[in-house]
Amino acid sequence: MLQQVMVDVGITQAKLAELSGVKQPSLSQMMHRRIDLSDEMLDRLLSCMGHRLEVTRRSVRVELDRSSERRWRLHERLALELSPESWQVWRPVIVENLNRFRGSTRGQPHLRNLDRWAALVAADDLRAIRQVMTSISIDSIQMREVSPLGGILAESKRQEVLSAVNR
Repeated sequence: MLQQVMVDVGITQAKLAELSGVKQPSLSQMMHRRIDLSDEMLDRLLSCMGHRLEVTRRSVRVELDRSSERRWRLHERLALELSPESWQVWRPVIVENLNRFRGSTRGQPHLRNLDRWAALVAADDLRAIRQVMTSISIDSIQMREVSPLGGILAESKRQEVLSAVNR
């Protein structure tokens, strides 16, 4: 987009660098996608050429593989029951699961994610735990691969979720 606007208005990298205060080598790297160009920086550069950045927000359905979808739906269902009261009941089971997983889990990012779970549990950070349970970010998907929340959701509710996923 930046390069197209530069062509349209007839401005060189050197002139854009001079106008914007962005060093020319950095500008070149941005244009060749060697470094990330933030929305703020792009807007700054475009404004030097009489344009502005317009960001359109829209919802995009994320396609998860079958295992990730199942884990997400199970955690999503469990998140409905997460409260300060339920946390006090769940916490000992979760701590026990974490200790058990430490003996059998190998490799990264799994070990790092177990450490992150342990830190969230130790801090009783229910907001962050709920975020990991319900988010479809790559980070949360990977954390759920070593989730210590197994065995908490009642079997009938677990089967209900799995039946819905398999439809």
